[in-house]
Amino acid sequence: MTLQITNADGVLRLVLDRPDKRNAIDDEMMKALVDAFMAATTDDTVRVIVLEGAGDHFCGGADIVARNADRTVKPRTGSIQRRLPTQAHHLIPLVLNVQVPVVAKVRGWAAGIGFQLALAADITIAADDARFWEPFTERGFTPDSGATWLLPRRVGETRARELLLLGRTLDGREAAEWGAIHQAVPGADLDHTVDEVIVKLGLGPTVALGLTKWLLHRGANASLDAHLADEAFALELSSRTDDFREGMTAFKEKRPPRFEGK
Repeated sequence: MTLQITNADGVLRLVLDRPDKRNAIDDEMMKALVDAFMAATTDDTVRVIVLEGAGDHFCGGADIVARNADRTVKPRTGSIQRRLPTQAHHLIPLVLNVQVPVVAKVRGWAAGIGFQLALAADITIAADDARFWEPFTERGFTPDSGATWLLPRRVGETRARELLLLGRTLDGREAAEWGAIHQAVPGADLDHTVDEVIVKLGLGPTVALGLTKWLLHRGANASLDAHLADEAFALELSSRTDDFREGMTAFKEKRPPRFEGK
């Protein structure tokens, strides 16, 4: 299996497991990732999702070498256009839309779709010597997996052009400074820093966190009036949760809340 999946204490941990290929995503891993995120959308035990890579790297991109290994078989015209909506172009919206926080832990390379997964996650923490790269034009084809949508929204259009047209590589520190990721830390501190974030999110008000994530994503392309209506809808739902009642009780009792994600 190319994807390790564990679900314990509310933490769904997804580990890309092809370390000899820098965890490049092949068709098997892509299907497993899509299935895992689809399952998480309706699994009430999941309170936070963690994405990471086995070994020294997060994800070296899509494994296009494996897909094109058999040069005797010519794909039908339009095969890419038909395939992407069920693979990379299904996965990235799932990461953005699943109503639990997604945390990405990045060390080593995050290239192509690996970079996009880091951009799509709600909190991405990287080693300061991690490497973020969009290799598309250097390979002679156009970006996919949401690169041209995510990058301008995270780092601005000018910097997105530098990354996509000039193929500039960012280290973890630069990626954090540009706003592509949340934080960069020394490699020795990465596990501890990410674990702290996982604990905080995992003990949080899961419904409110999920709806806040939904609002942030919806608001990127909504009018003010439409977005205010979405905020009213989300507030109506979150105020009916057990966690809302616990939050109010804890406030009155002047103690930290004990949320259960319900």
